[in-house]
Amino acid sequence: MGAFFNIGPLGALIGFGVGIWLFVKFGLVAEGPAPAIAPPSAPVSASPVAAAVAPATSRIARPFAVVVLAIVGGLAWWAWYEFIRSPYLTHGYMTLVLQFRLPADMAAPADVKDVEIVLDEAGQRWPAYLSEAGWRGHQGNRAVILASVTMSYKTSRRVVTLSMPGAPSQSWPLDLSSDPDPTPGYTAWLASRDAPNPIELNYRLTADR
Repeated sequence: MGAFFNIGPLGALIGFGVGIWLFVKFGLVAEGPAPAIAPPSAPVSASPVAAAVAPATSRIARPFAVVVLAIVGGLAWWAWYEFIRSPYLTHGYMTLVLQFRLPADMAAPADVKDVEIVLDEAGQRWPAYLSEAGWRGHQGNRAVILASVTMSYKTSRRVVTLSMPGAPSQSWPLDLSSDPDPTPGYTAWLASRDAPNPIELNYRLTADR
């Protein structure tokens, strides 16, 4: 905050002053005065002193203009890269809230440490967070495991994997765009295809900013 409100404006003022000085010092090139032109009414024998002399003019130096254009182009490319091609999500860090609905004949593990949930974002693996105070729920007679994990990268490949005792490790590819927007609510329940008696997942996505 201090850098944004104090150093930033000071740097802008210093840069503005230095830019004006550089433009005056190196950006303008004076051109020599045009040849003397005698007024039409002047006699042929009029002295050169009496002739009208065109004032000297200035133009922008071409090397200076090239440097300025290169800097502006570089800044424009950097802005385009950061806001469009940046690997980070446009909405910043986003929270993926997960609910795993277990089959009716499967009980939730007794200890939160027995549950491992991982989000794979194109090779980057992030462990999910399970609150010890409220990581288990239920829907009717079925146990539900509650978790959340942070998303940060733009990628078209995201996979959530759940591992726990008493069930095979199961995975779900997420149907999200590479740079998703927050979802209005939870998705429909998605059955894993890794087990004959699959665990089901639904999720919602919220933006941190």
